[in-house]
Amino acid sequence: MSDLYTLDATGLLCPLPVLKARKRLQALKSGEELTVQADDPAAIIDMPHFCMEAGHELVRTDLDSSPQIYV
Repeated sequence: MSDLYTLDATGLLCPLPVLKARKRLQALKSGEELTVQADDPAAIIDMPHFCMEAGHELVRTDLDSSPQIYV
């Protein structure tokens, strides 16, 4: 998978995972998916909230993995 479609935000704290996801999503076309890896405990709240507020669909989350995965 291309780096365009993945974002490794491990080690970053709020609000950096969301800010970097927002920037990366700007380069994607409608229907393309971005996979974000994050280990910030706040990402559990921040990523779904960001998607809802920005009009993005949160397709899948894996909160049991380390790092967490958001698609």
